[in-house]
Amino acid sequence: MDPDIQIKEAEHVLKNIIDSVQDAISVVDEKGMGLIFNKAYYRLTGLEEKDVMNKPAAVDIAEGESIHMKVLETGKPIRGVPMKVGPYRRDVLVSCAPLVINGHLRGSVGIIHDVSEIRSLYDELKLTRQKVRHLEAKYTFEDIIGQSEKIKEAISNAGVAALTPVNVLLRGDCGTGKELFAHAIHDASHRREKKFLRVNCSALHENLLESELFGYTEGSFTGALKKGRRGLFEEADGGTLFLDEIGSMSLNLQAKLLRVLQEGEIVKVGDSKAAPVDVRIITATNADLEELLRLGSFRRDLYYRLNVFPIYIPSLHERRQDIPLIARHFLNHICQDYNRTGASLSPEAMDKLLSYQWPGNVRELKNVIARGLINLKRDELVVKPKHLMLPGDLPRDRGQREGEEGQKGETLAEIKARCEERALAGALRECGGNKTEAARRLGISIRSLYNKLQRYGLGELK
Repeated sequence: MDPDIQIKEAEHVLKNIIDSVQDAISVVDEKGMGLIFNKAYYRLTGLEEKDVMNKPAAVDIAEGESIHMKVLETGKPIRGVPMKVGPYRRDVLVSCAPLVINGHLRGSVGIIHDVSEIRSLYDELKLTRQKVRHLEAKYTFEDIIGQSEKIKEAISNAGVAALTPVNVLLRGDCGTGKELFAHAIHDASHRREKKFLRVNCSALHENLLESELFGYTEGSFTGALKKGRRGLFEEADGGTLFLDEIGSMSLNLQAKLLRVLQEGEIVKVGDSKAAPVDVRIITATNADLEELLRLGSFRRDLYYRLNVFPIYIPSLHERRQDIPLIARHFLNHICQDYNRTGASLSPEAMDKLLSYQWPGNVRELKNVIARGLINLKRDELVVKPKHLMLPGDLPRDRGQREGEEGQKGETLAEIKARCEERALAGALRECGGNKTEAARRLGISIRSLYNKLQRYGLGELK
């Protein structure tokens, strides 16, 4: 048989074999130019032969870097790299291997797996979990990072408390991880199979907080649902209710909470009948409860009911030796979220983290690590001091001293606005970006805070 005919038949057989494969296949030559593509490739990417044949390997990439070119540079296979391809930005996993003929690297063969449907299902599942995540504890004691004596003591005490029905009061500065401890205590208790609910007592107006906690009956107030509504105490029956920022609760609600603790029953808004509930209460505060007692804004009898088993969670500057552990933990997790696998902290960046005082504690550290990764360029893998952007690095802070005395020609309104902007920015940084806590410290409502942040363009300031 004529050799040319044999070659054409072999090419025809090879093309049929490649086209029968369900996964997309792309082959480039040693220069990275498109050589062979199967039907599944065209279906997946939405591209045509003229778009990719004899074109650079990266021509089909919508998001990501060419794995073909990396294989041609290193001569080594690369597997399971996520990226987006084609005009429809399909989510795929790409694996490539070197094409070696007679000992010479002649190109790269790529297999492209379509994971867009899996990604869609994952996003749907994630959305569903977000809707119900307040019904379950998300964290365990294993999620609490640290080896310092103070944090190990707090974890040990919380572990002891978890095995008892005792009321727990979590104390510590803003951003130290009180909610994380509450989740872990519930997870380690015999109530772990029941609901875990959380409410921030400072985020809601007194009347709204009361109806959220205790529920209400039909017609109890304007706008009430026809059939009334179950409160969080009823929803959490058999489980755990975490009351964050308990120090901001009004005296009226404190009296109702005391009844739950003493009698194990609630009275809905608009009702006169008591209903029994079985709920484990965990409370948290960064306020000085003893000072609130002295001022008469916190009930002494409730204080002793809640303070049965207090657990102090140390601030970050009290356990500085844990900063490298926590920083690397956040870096690894955020790298996955931002698709920046392989990033690391330089020794100089770690020194900068260790020298900072961390008024916003662990929450602020997480924000700084995230900001460092965002500031990395695409070809950078090492987070350096310049990427971290601590508060003292920001232009607003460097110019603050010059503006403290005021500027010539300023009106009183301009001076007041400048001072207000500085106060807002300072409160946010001290609270590690916690807007609820910042509003409390400034003595304004959360809605007023949001309006002012929008006015001064401080909405994303941490």
